[in-house]
Amino acid sequence: MKIVLFWHRRDLRQHDNAGLAAALQSGYPVVPLFIYDREILDLLPSRRDARVTFIYDEVERLARQTEQAGGTFLAFYGKPLEVFAQLVQQYEVAAVYTNEDYEPYATVRDAAVAGLLHQAGAELRAYKDQVIFAKNEILSKSGTPPKVFGAYSKAWLAALRDEHLAPYPSRELFTAANLTQLPKAAPRPTLEQMNFERLEQEVPAAELPAEELVRNYHNTRDKPGLVNSSTRRSVHLRFGTLSVRELMRQARALNPKLLNELIWRDFFMMLLWHFPYTATESYDPRLRQVPYRNNEDEFKAWCEGRTGYPLVDAGMRELNQTGYMPNRARIAAAGFLVKHLLIDWRWGDRYFADKLLDYDMAQNVGNWQWMAGTGAVAAPWFRVYSPQSQQEQYDPTFAYVWQWVPEFGTCEYPKPMVEHKFARERAIATFRAAYQAKE
Repeated sequence: MKIVLFWHRRDLRQHDNAGLAAALQSGYPVVPLFIYDREILDLLPSRRDARVTFIYDEVERLARQTEQAGGTFLAFYGKPLEVFAQLVQQYEVAAVYTNEDYEPYATVRDAAVAGLLHQAGAELRAYKDQVIFAKNEILSKSGTPPKVFGAYSKAWLAALRDEHLAPYPSRELFTAANLTQLPKAAPRPTLEQMNFERLEQEVPAAELPAEELVRNYHNTRDKPGLVNSSTRRSVHLRFGTLSVRELMRQARALNPKLLNELIWRDFFMMLLWHFPYTATESYDPRLRQVPYRNNEDEFKAWCEGRTGYPLVDAGMRELNQTGYMPNRARIAAAGFLVKHLLIDWRWGDRYFADKLLDYDMAQNVGNWQWMAGTGAVAAPWFRVYSPQSQQEQYDPTFAYVWQWVPEFGTCEYPKPMVEHKFARERAIATFRAAYQAKE
């Protein structure tokens, strides 16, 4: 009996799933599949990672739902090529359906898997699911990727139609008639068998945020001291436990600012797909040779939230303790690292990659390069935010700071590790020299 495999990746849900809906309409019985990819997991700095625990719990939830519907759910811990080589030998696989992933590793991996499947007489079919517009769907009039967000957003909104946000009928199609049970299917690995320890962090439910929160989003998003300052749905968008189309529909109806922020998400994914080298290298060639100071002691103090600037320190401490960091704290912390300490943006990018529950390469790289002034879309390299002004504007009562830096205002709290005026002048002079050297 021929089967179709549906390969879950960044789409850990059965509802409104583009690739899953296509698989369930393929005419073949479907077997959902997840691979704990060792090419990714073996690079993690710790075997206690809340993201792995979150993924594991969501995969087990999908497995239970699949079994309740009358099907078999497969899960493996290994390298995708090796897993698929085993599967095409064990089963008669007509095709593997999945949803597109735009990160550099994913595009290389998927090409390799497609080649392996082709040799076995099968094919890889990938569908757009985690964004509304991808790859070359939004281009400038000259046919090139837009590098100005305003132009991209205008074109994005002009191209949007109701059908782009319409849900896919994957949940309705997820029935015993479209699934199959595999005899002697391999048992799914446990966290312990994968040598991971369980580590849980608080994550909101994978459902749409309350309407009142969304309506007030533009007023609260830059106030980190508020309990509900943002939707906090970025983790669910990252792992696909919430459909981006669901949140887009809500945002379009209730708050254009939230919709705009979600368009940024599409924008950064488009840029990373077009310019994959920006994952590890500055987009602007004139700023690839900035003589960063890269002082390891200062970097350690930044990581631990001991800079002497309370908004920066509060953000870093919340990140270390919860895996979450409000937007305004991310801006303050990133700007301070690159401009005040003159530490390479890639150091900060890697640290965030290790700590953020909602880590997404496209968003992380895009925002770090924006702050550093080195990206395809970037703040001017000569813009240096004042941490004190940021504090006064966005947390004037120190509500956020008191929550995470209880020793602030006492002799135990460190003095600022660098004076703003001096750091600003040093940063501008350093970046100007690098910028002019390449002209």
